[in-house]
Amino acid sequence: MLDPKQIDDLARRLADQAPKGFQVLQEDLNRSFRATLEAGLARLDLVTREEFDVQAAVLARSRSKLAALEQRVAALEARSVPASTAEQASGSAEFEEPSA
Repeated sequence: MLDPKQIDDLARRLADQAPKGFQVLQEDLNRSFRATLEAGLARLDLVTREEFDVQAAVLARSRSKLAALEQRVAALEARSVPASTAEQASGSAEFEEPSA
């Protein structure tokens, strides 16, 4: 969530941008903008920068582990393919009918 000081600053800047006739009501505008901003931001599913950075690091580790596992599986498959090809070749020779 945003820091309350940031919300106050944003509400103050919005109130400062109001036309001069409304400047008399600046304090009320400030409170209204602040309440509106807080309500709108509360509905959003926001995370802090720290939480985001932690999850980004977890994702990076997961991706590197996945890449390593994919390489391992590929290597294991490459080793097993020649063995199964040899088994199929020897197995098919046993079941061939003798030619007459």
